[in-house]
Amino acid sequence: MTSVLICGGAGYIGAHMLKMLALQGYDVVVFDNLSTGHRAAVRWGKLVEGDILDPSALERLFATNRFDVVIHFCALSLVGESVRDPYNYYRNNVAGTLNLLEAMRRARVGKLVFSSTASVYGIPRDDGRLDELHPTIPINPYGVSKLMVERVLQDAAHAYGLRSVALRYFNAAGADPEGDIGESHVPETHLIPNVLRAALGVGDGALQVFGDDYDTRDGTCVRDYVHVNDLASAHLHAIHFLEKNPGAHCFNLGSGKGATVLEIIAATREVTGRTIPFTRMPRREGDPAMLVADTRRAEAGLGWQPVFSDIRDIIETAWRWHCSPHY
Repeated sequence: MTSVLICGGAGYIGAHMLKMLALQGYDVVVFDNLSTGHRAAVRWGKLVEGDILDPSALERLFATNRFDVVIHFCALSLVGESVRDPYNYYRNNVAGTLNLLEAMRRARVGKLVFSSTASVYGIPRDDGRLDELHPTIPINPYGVSKLMVERVLQDAAHAYGLRSVALRYFNAAGADPEGDIGESHVPETHLIPNVLRAALGVGDGALQVFGDDYDTRDGTCVRDYVHVNDLASAHLHAIHFLEKNPGAHCFNLGSGKGATVLEIIAATREVTGRTIPFTRMPRREGDPAMLVADTRRAEAGLGWQPVFSDIRDIIETAWRWHCSPHY
């Protein structure tokens, strides 16, 4: 039986990964400090509380468990916060990852699937459709920290033979279709859950739409939304990929489609049957008009394709969770 360590497995994407692996017969251990994750989300594996910033905790983890592969979700990921407190982001996302990689090397664990981000690209050129050959010029410390780790993984492949896949997410969305787990952040910064909160009449204020004068079909920003279970499925494909492919690799993960902010609001209104009030605000600095994934490399290299192709289906799974969250 393949044994998998999920660092950050109590978080949003990590918990969906945990469920998928466990139901497919993998032996799974979650390592999480529960700073943003939820104990109640770890329903299908063993939880070991600890922090990647604590080398001694990692040493104990690898000394008492055998792992074939590590999936690494332990990152701080709020762009604005990274600008305000870059030291914290470099400490956690870069230094913490180095701690993990060193512990893996001592334990002779040679495969890693890394949660990266489309933020490594920065401002898109041309039409906003991004492939893996697009220049990587991140514009915030969060994106820089992820790109730093990708470079470390390339060097580790050369020096130590570490096999790795870095998965560059676009906008993770949706929830477990069975309603067991879902998205629960404090604060919540993602568009779809905030639109759903507006539909439920909860939250700290009116939903805000930043910018309605972009060169897009309705003037609002276009983003690529990919269902969280499709992201988990890509990690599973990456585990299989690493069995046969040495080196360090990167793949975009998205739906390959874009939806505007107003289209998300309209689709949510259709799914929920609720009125969704919002306030139009000026553009935010650094928000590109369009960010959409070119996923051809993931389709060819990993054999992966997203199952959830309709944004309404993605929103419906999230709505089911937000109506009766378990944590």
